[in-house]
Parts: sequence; structure tokens; C-alpha cells
Amino acid sequence: MKNALSMLQAVHHVALICSDYEKSKHFYVTILGLQVIAEHYRAARSSWKLDLALPDGTQLELFSFPNPPARPSQPEACGLRHLAFVVRDLDRTVAWLESNNISVEPIRIDEYTLKRFTFFQDPDGLPLELYELPE
Repeated sequence: MKNALSMLQAVHHVALICSDYEKSKHFYVTILGLQVIAEHYRAARSSWKLDLALPDGTQLELFSFPNPPARPSQPEACGLRHLAFVVRDLDRTVAWLESNNISVEPIRIDEYTLKRFTFFQDPDGLPLELYELPE
């Protein structure tokens, strides 16, 4: 029998809770270019659920709930540290984000892989990483 870890195949989705649904929907769909799979309003929970797809099939679930508590990002807290996205052209991606008034940290080099990366934040302050893997 395989051990439990060898049964995991990939990340299917990451779920995010936002404070302003329309603002976050615009950010993830219009700015980051994720494809909408489905969008549902859940009246019983006064909540939206937006399913988004990345080109590799990984999905983001964007939820809204009335008055969610703030996420501690600074100082870094236990739990999810950041979400990292692969990009092919880091300079072009950073330029696009900055042209949309999104602050991006200076590009750095991963000391172990020697790959270039940088960070920015979603509308709720969730740290997002861009990790360059050229074709």
C-alpha cells in the first residue's frame, strides 16, 4: 500500500475570504486574469462564492461573508504565509500590476534556486508572490 503522501496528486483549489466582494472579484478576474468558472450567491449565508481557474487547472474559490475578521499578515502569523503564482515574464507582469496602481516589492533572487520573484498584496492584504519560471 502507498503511504498517504504519495496519494496526493496536486492542489485542486485554494479558498480565500474577502472583505469587499466586488473589489476582490475585479482584482482576481480583471487584474490577474483568472477565468470565472462559476459564481453563486448563497442567500442563506449572505455570501458570494466565485470559482476561478488558473491555466494549469488549479482553482481559487473567492468567498464573501458579512464582517469577516481581519487576517493578520504583519507580523507574519501561523497558517497560510502567502500564495505563489508562476509567471513566464516577471518584468512584464510587474509592469502590468504597477500600471493598475498595485504596489509591487522590488524583484529579488531566490538564493537556493536562483529564480526571480517578488511580492504584492490582494485587496485584503493577503501576500501574493510572483515566481518566474521562463519557458
